[in-house]
Amino acid sequence: MQRYMIMSRPDENSRRLEEKTHKILAENHYILDKENPEVVFVIGGDGTFLYAVHQYVQKLQNLKFYGIHTGTLGFYTDYQEADYDEFMDTFLRGAYMEISYPLLCVHVGDNTYHALNEARIENVTRTQTMNVWLDDVFLEVFRGTGLCVSTQLGSTAYNRSLGGAVIQEGTNIIQLTEIAGIHHSQYRSLGSPLVMNENITVHLQSTDFRGAKLGVDSDIYPIDDLHEIIIRKDPEHQVKMLKGRKVSYFTRLKTLF
Repeated sequence: MQRYMIMSRPDENSRRLEEKTHKILAENHYILDKENPEVVFVIGGDGTFLYAVHQYVQKLQNLKFYGIHTGTLGFYTDYQEADYDEFMDTFLRGAYMEISYPLLCVHVGDNTYHALNEARIENVTRTQTMNVWLDDVFLEVFRGTGLCVSTQLGSTAYNRSLGGAVIQEGTNIIQLTEIAGIHHSQYRSLGSPLVMNENITVHLQSTDFRGAKLGVDSDIYPIDDLHEIIIRKDPEHQVKMLKGRKVSYFTRLKTLF
């Protein structure tokens, strides 16, 4: 890997490490290539990592991400700012392992979006009604604010704040979690997070999505004129991350609470 790009959070420490990384890579004959890098260095937090993935989501096949966290330990990175020398030495020596994470593929009308954490449909202006199909099986009519479909990696993100299950790394699943579902004598849906195998296709149908928004990680899209959203694991693309340390998943998990 000789071509690289750096994505950093816009704060003083991250920018300082970005400049330092440019210098070290240049001294080792690496070439800055913003359009077609082979590795993207991410300096910042998990939000910066998500942003970097979405910037290069159409070029993932030959691309790897390598991150250092300039805040507290994140789920996408093994190193913190104090570990910078080890972080760079590990990369230059090639002493890392490569781990791939699945993406969700979200089909909406003529558009296709990709999510590393989750896709969600939310309507804060009125009660949103959706018919929920899993593969070709009808599950329920949902009424409430919305639904969240997350990956294992995304289980600790928005899904967790909704009361969804936290899923251990290495467990390939898709999770469906309600957002403020309405449950009473007239209307009732499952009411619990539903953990499914990774090959499930989630169909969400509605006669009226007016006022609702589709959230794909940190990106938001209007869906007022649409009637169906299809979410499944992307069969062709994965996010490849370089890992230099074997950090326990539960060690990362403890940083959340």
